[in-house]
Amino acid sequence: MLDEPTAALGVRETLQVLDLIRRLREHGRSVVLISHSMPEVFAIADRVHIHRLGRRAAIVSPKTTVMSDVVAVITGALRSDAVVSAALAPARADC
Repeated sequence: MLDEPTAALGVRETLQVLDLIRRLREHGRSVVLISHSMPEVFAIADRVHIHRLGRRAAIVSPKTTVMSDVVAVITGALRSDAVVSAALAPARADC
């Protein structure tokens, strides 16, 4: 479980952390990443659990959901039922 692991890192170090997460996934390991950096989340996540006001609002696939919709749910600008759930997205073996 990684909570904002790249928050205080430079570009090179951030890329190293993201590469480590990818390598862990390739070896069958699960990683829980807590982050406000949507570009990083969308670059490496299989699923995105969106939270708003301390509660899970939705679970989506970064392959079928646009980043702006995720941010809109986080901020309350969009209702969570307006985004496609990961449960509705095609199943992937690496999830």
